[in-house]
Amino acid sequence: MIGNPKLREKSSDITEFGGELQTIIQDLNDSLTSLQETKKIGRALAAPQIGHMKNVIYYGLPNNPFVMVNPKITWKSDDKFWVWDSCFSFDVAFFVEILRHKQINVEYFNDKGELIEKKFSDDLSELVQHETDHLHGVLATDHLTDVKKIMLRQEWERMMASL
Repeated sequence: MIGNPKLREKSSDITEFGGELQTIIQDLNDSLTSLQETKKIGRALAAPQIGHMKNVIYYGLPNNPFVMVNPKITWKSDDKFWVWDSCFSFDVAFFVEILRHKQINVEYFNDKGELIEKKFSDDLSELVQHETDHLHGVLATDHLTDVKKIMLRQEWERMMASL
């Protein structure tokens, strides 16, 4: 949770693509699936959020789950956009409106150790930035520039329903 000092620590790289990595991936998958069922929200989870201080992110996107190992954002567009962001690390109890880069390029390894370079745009760019921040001990609230840009989840849901 948000007060957990582990969430402020920098994670370490994965150096072997074997047993420990597979255990982390399975833990991330199981944890995200459980959180999605109970919280009815969420698309991804970073290893530090469940106590593994390793650079691993699991994306549980419908029809396209994937893993990023040791991701590095290599480019960010100058173009930014505002997004309402929340996090399992604060129990999805509130949202913060923050700026994110509209497009990013990322280098990462998949679960087999194959290097991948990929461009992400819009909501996936925001998601990758959010999860990558976790690997560096950064939370979405750290990007908050105005305390008036905090909204309880119930208000956010009402706002989204009216769009």
